[in-house]
Amino acid sequence: MIFKFLFVLLLLIAFVPPVRRFFFWLLVGRQLAREQRKANEHFNRGTREGETRVHTAPPDAGESKLKGGEYVDYTEVK
Repeated sequence: MIFKFLFVLLLLIAFVPPVRRFFFWLLVGRQLAREQRKANEHFNRGTREGETRVHTAPPDAGESKLKGGEYVDYTEVK
């Protein structure tokens, strides 16, 4: 009896797209929507529409020991 029920359920999931979408929504969809809402709240927190934010570099970030670059000869290997 249980085997027949599981077999019919498996066939429905395998061959009926609306049933498959419903099971996907039950298993993954709600959690995915919750995580997206949480990420959007985190991303949008503290900003107002039209606000411009400028992120400046730390004072010592511009001081690098590397000044420019040098040309390196290479050979192409085929």
